[in-house]
Amino acid sequence: MKSTYAYFAIVGSACVGMTIAGLLPEERVVAQDQVAKAEVTKDWPQWGGDSKRNNTPTATNIPTNWEIGGFDRMTGKWEKEEAENIKWVANLGSQSYGNPVVGDGKIFVGTNNGNGYIDRYPSKVDLGCLVCFDEATGEFLWQHSSEKLPTGRVHDWPLQGVCCAPYIEGKKLWFVTSRGEVRCLDTEGFRDGENDGPYKDEEFTGEKEADVIWVFDMMKDLGVSQHNMCSCSVTCLGDILFVNTSNGVDESHIVIPSTEAPSFIAMDKNTGEVYWTDKSPHTNILHGQWSSPTVAELGGVPQVIFAGGDGWVYSFKADKGQDGKPELLWKFDGNPKTSKWVLGGRGTRNNIIATPVVYDEKVYVAVGQDPEHGEGEGHLWCLDPTKRGDVSSELAMKIEGSQRVPIEHRRIQAVIEEDGEVAVPNPNSAVIWHYSTFDQDGDGKIEFEETMHRSIGTCTIKDDILYIADFSGLLHCLNAQTGKPNWTYDMFAAAWGSALIVNDHVYIGDEDGDVAIFKLSADPDDAEPIEEINMGNSVYSTPIVANGVLYVANKTHLFAITEGGE
Repeated sequence: MKSTYAYFAIVGSACVGMTIAGLLPEERVVAQDQVAKAEVTKDWPQWGGDSKRNNTPTATNIPTNWEIGGFDRMTGKWEKEEAENIKWVANLGSQSYGNPVVGDGKIFVGTNNGNGYIDRYPSKVDLGCLVCFDEATGEFLWQHSSEKLPTGRVHDWPLQGVCCAPYIEGKKLWFVTSRGEVRCLDTEGFRDGENDGPYKDEEFTGEKEADVIWVFDMMKDLGVSQHNMCSCSVTCLGDILFVNTSNGVDESHIVIPSTEAPSFIAMDKNTGEVYWTDKSPHTNILHGQWSSPTVAELGGVPQVIFAGGDGWVYSFKADKGQDGKPELLWKFDGNPKTSKWVLGGRGTRNNIIATPVVYDEKVYVAVGQDPEHGEGEGHLWCLDPTKRGDVSSELAMKIEGSQRVPIEHRRIQAVIEEDGEVAVPNPNSAVIWHYSTFDQDGDGKIEFEETMHRSIGTCTIKDDILYIADFSGLLHCLNAQTGKPNWTYDMFAAAWGSALIVNDHVYIGDEDGDVAIFKLSADPDDAEPIEEINMGNSVYSTPIVANGVLYVANKTHLFAITEGGE
């Protein structure tokens, strides 16, 4: 149940000004205090906060400076006396890529078993872990443990753990395990002394253990073969849960062993029943599929938007489908038709790892590759989601005499010009704008900082100002309506995560462990950070804010950050 403050903030925002203005002075102070509390009384129950995936919470008094303190070299214990503005610190595993989410008074993070919270699984045992902490104190509560798949690194890469974020609603959460399962859990674990079901086969029911409600095994039941890992931060519309299956290539990086397995599915969140499946990327999957779906009502139609492992974006009607199939609304090729996929990241064709974002009835998404493939050419797109059909910027055609014959999409290269093939403008294109290079200084040359590179980051947008970091270490600031760059900033380290915008400040972490903080501004004079704070280890995840607290996870620890550390 929402608190009175939260209800007041949501329902009464349109008339708050009039209501407060008509109060007596002493009443006005109380009302204003209630509004301030309402602004910070909000959970962050999924990746991006809600299904539009735009990481822009409302809060006040979020710190722009802090000191993380020290850690005892022998015990690893946090030395609080050396810290500033740190409320608490919780130990994660040895590698943490999952973004924290907050709900039901708890915070959940995907990691590995490097900390060994469960006695039966000491830290030397490699697991995929979803850990649960008390939101107020950072106390460890319970852990869901996924043992490694026997097939090894082709499906379940060593030490990577759980790399996604769960979706929380009430006393339940849903997430994708490193074993390729969709699981629904009780947020209380077994600490409430109950075994919720229908799944009641847990062998261990101690208070540190997860209480599983239902399980759906995508590898067993759908024939999915994920590449290296299964990772999708699920989202929901009503009772419908949407999941990217992570179906991909095998260890050869060439063969797709399960071409008939679905890439996208819709499920009943209450039972795990599959409503529909879709295999649109099919034989064109380039590598893996690790993006997460986005849901919004666009043009009066509820849409679920998936980024496929073929570099295409697919939008389906966000409903239960018909006869096990969804209604495809539109699809978009995120790469130029002449781009080419080359193993090891040496080509120009990309897949999409970032999550699409919805802002002002538009869809924003960037292309990229597995971080192991390194840097390369990138593209950022702003799309009109009211279009239908193939809304790519270009169409692939074969010239036969005086005729142009459409070419079906191919995995490696859509258009091979030396074979008489051409890319032509698509009259049905949904592109509002496209950003790849821009000559900001007008010298007729395109420099490093005037280029959009591969990105696994998701756009963050507020007041028509868009921020996105790329894997070459650049933070790009653009006009969200026009795509014109405002400025870029070189962080000199790869960015794996995405930006947080809160309280008119922008926070972004990097592989060197620095969190850079900027003023929310399109002015090039504000292109330098106001603070740059080192977190003591690589920051692979995205900072979030929930209930007035800033959370930053580095590779090994989760930090709760507040003014005065309170």
